[in-house]
Amino acid sequence: MTHTASIAEARNQLPALVHSAEAGQPTALTRRGKTVAVLLSIAEFERLKRGGAGDFFSAVQAFRAEEQLVDLDLADALATTRDASPGREVSW
Repeated sequence: MTHTASIAEARNQLPALVHSAEAGQPTALTRRGKTVAVLLSIAEFERLKRGGAGDFFSAVQAFRAEEQLVDLDLADALATTRDASPGREVSW
């Protein structure tokens, strides 16, 4: 978010801010210096609404469908990331 406006400024510049939002530049609206709302395009709002909370599984499924994970050689990639030492002694 690159643009910020106070609510008072937004009241005076609403048409320009709406045009900005339509062009893809969201505006953070502030009250006493604290961001309280964001003005963004309907397209961006719908995109965010579609990909909201609870949709993680669908995102993972889409990723798995797009990427050929079988072709990745993860054994070599992960071989150096794990410590091969036996670890510490634990008594129960």
